[in-house]
Amino acid sequence: MIVTVTPNPALDLTWHVEKIVPGGTHRADAGAVRAGGKGLNVARVAHAAGADVIAVTTAGGATGEEFRAELTAAGVPAVLVPVVAATRRSIALVDEALGDTTIVNERGIAPTDAEWQALRDAVAGALSSAARPGRASRRSDASKPTASATGAGQTPPVLAISGSVPPGTPDDLLPSLIALGREAGAIVVADTSGPALLRAADAGADVLKPNAAELAEATGIADPIEGARELLRRGASLILLSRGAEGMLAVSADSAGAVGNHGSSGPVSEGQVAPRRDEELSSVASDAFAESSVAAVAPVDDHGSSGLVPEGRSAARRGQGVSSVASDSLEVISARLPDALAGNPTGAGDAAVSAAAVLLAEGIRDPEAILRRATAWSAAAVLMPLAGDIHPSWPDLEAAVIITRETSLPAREPVADATSGAQTEVSPEAKDTV
Repeated sequence: MIVTVTPNPALDLTWHVEKIVPGGTHRADAGAVRAGGKGLNVARVAHAAGADVIAVTTAGGATGEEFRAELTAAGVPAVLVPVVAATRRSIALVDEALGDTTIVNERGIAPTDAEWQALRDAVAGALSSAARPGRASRRSDASKPTASATGAGQTPPVLAISGSVPPGTPDDLLPSLIALGREAGAIVVADTSGPALLRAADAGADVLKPNAAELAEATGIADPIEGARELLRRGASLILLSRGAEGMLAVSADSAGAVGNHGSSGPVSEGQVAPRRDEELSSVASDAFAESSVAAVAPVDDHGSSGLVPEGRSAARRGQGVSSVASDSLEVISARLPDALAGNPTGAGDAAVSAAAVLLAEGIRDPEAILRRATAWSAAAVLMPLAGDIHPSWPDLEAAVIITRETSLPAREPVADATSGAQTEVSPEAKDTV
């Protein structure tokens, strides 16, 4: 079961024009209108693939009514929290001559504190529903892996939190959502940017999916591998790094541990915490990291009994775990297609997140398998006119993905991290740009 959260939804408006001329007047056929936002795109792709999914977001004003009507017509299961402020709009202009897309995103208006709490309550309710025994996937393809096929019993739910937040959003929103996921025993995937990316790592999100520019902006580190190392140091387990036409990377800290290996996973009683996140400090400090993969990965959600991390856990990990992540090698796996594809890239990253969520929900924990599927679905999204869809040729794209395992990457010379005052790793070639 997958629960997606979109803190800043948008009514997506897309027009295709023959050629965009700056300062010119353009004519186009009727545009497409779709309920959007990154988490909604994740949910659409997963739903179309047959996954059991619930999309949780907000809706308000006249645009919110149009948003609600389109989402209902699309058949995507959703919980829409009513808010006073109008749902924002996102405009995409596709230049058919160049194959490029120009995007204008409204920033959005933050909900009130009471409305944010209603969103948290809706997420908690969806996770509670997802954790109930006996939920079966909508997938009818018996050849696809299921929870029982993995030998792990019922797989934990996946909580996917995607997209920006409106100006004025409380800093604790994302950590509080991640805490809800961990309380429910869920594997948490976060796709965000800026300071929120660091907060997600600190809060214990299992999988993070930045692109190269977002990673550099958040960490202040130009070298993407070292930027991924910083997110791992802060507490994340797997980093899937989008690189546009160059494909994707997966960076991992320990190939021996499977992504999402919960042990006796499940909701926890009040006061119970996950031993893995605290006890791993000594083991992470002593164990060598596995070979390279371009997703930055320590075993995703390998908590033992998964649960809420107590306040201060991330600080403890930064203080005690920095020596291990900072000094040991990383595993880096890269994935790319033989040729770059032209099209509309606006939903490519969301399709990658959806691929990871679907496989994790099916009990598949191998970083290379997740990276391969994410690369294929991301490329398949580029071939579609609207975000939230993937081209049916994705199995052929997946078969064509080229996987490269890099040699073990040692730590680089540490420099002071301006965002936290901690020691961070930067490659020699990246120092001048940090």
